[in-house]
Amino acid sequence: MSLQEKCVAWLQLIRFDKPVGTELLLYPTLWAVILAFVGIGRVPDVKIVLIFALGAVLMRAAGCAINDFADRKVDGKVKRTLGRPLADGRLAATTAVYTFVALSLLAACLLVFLPVAVFYWALVAVLLAFVYPFVKRFSNLPQLVLAAAFGWAIPMAYVAVQGHTDANTWLLFIAYMCWTVAYDTAYAMCDRDDDEKIGVKSTAILFGRHDVLIIVLLNTAFVVLMTVVFWRYFAGIISKLQLLWLMVPLMLMFFGQYRAIATRERLACFRAFRQNAWVGRYVFCVTLILLIKWLLQN
Repeated sequence: MSLQEKCVAWLQLIRFDKPVGTELLLYPTLWAVILAFVGIGRVPDVKIVLIFALGAVLMRAAGCAINDFADRKVDGKVKRTLGRPLADGRLAATTAVYTFVALSLLAACLLVFLPVAVFYWALVAVLLAFVYPFVKRFSNLPQLVLAAAFGWAIPMAYVAVQGHTDANTWLLFIAYMCWTVAYDTAYAMCDRDDDEKIGVKSTAILFGRHDVLIIVLLNTAFVVLMTVVFWRYFAGIISKLQLLWLMVPLMLMFFGQYRAIATRERLACFRAFRQNAWVGRYVFCVTLILLIKWLLQN
């Protein structure tokens, strides 16, 4: 295999060609950084925003590498993943391990520019990212671990900005957990038939025929909790009715997803999963709009 082909395979290993997963980690990280600054009455520091944005990109790539290492013997048996570079032999398993370590160390270098306390929280983030791919071997809740791994950037952001976490931190964290378990369950529904054959576990298998209902409930909880979070930060600049109107497009997006996953058809579930990138983008836009409105009135 040529050097160019190896480079392409490596970029596929870190999902450079599939940025949706990066967005699903990046936008909530940015929500947290912005809201943490609003919580202390300060304009968001561009340096902190960039550090967390770059950290999210690096850790998502690292997570993909260790995920493919863990799944290297089963990806070839799943329709959606049989073309991954470790599954088809284009890259060695050690390449994935080295990639995970290198990217994690690069992300760790960013901690030099943050308060020391963030380092200890970052250790948990790395541990969760490493453990997640292996959880599906013995538990039906790998989506819950993924949500914690992705969402751990939220308390890290608050510690970096405020020096501590607070009630709003954990409200936002729980909201994000609900959303992540929902969209990753839809993602797991794509592979449910293959996973059941090879013994890989997921919430899609655990929820069974109640999968769509539980996704609806989780996304509803996400909308409610995000409304509460925004109200706690911006009650002085926006009315309850205006805030509810801002949530309407979010509910419409989720309604479109429910119609897709209700078919339980593989491609429809995958499209519903990908549409969550728009959910992240929209909530980020709402956060920016409220931030600008807050800045203009302070």
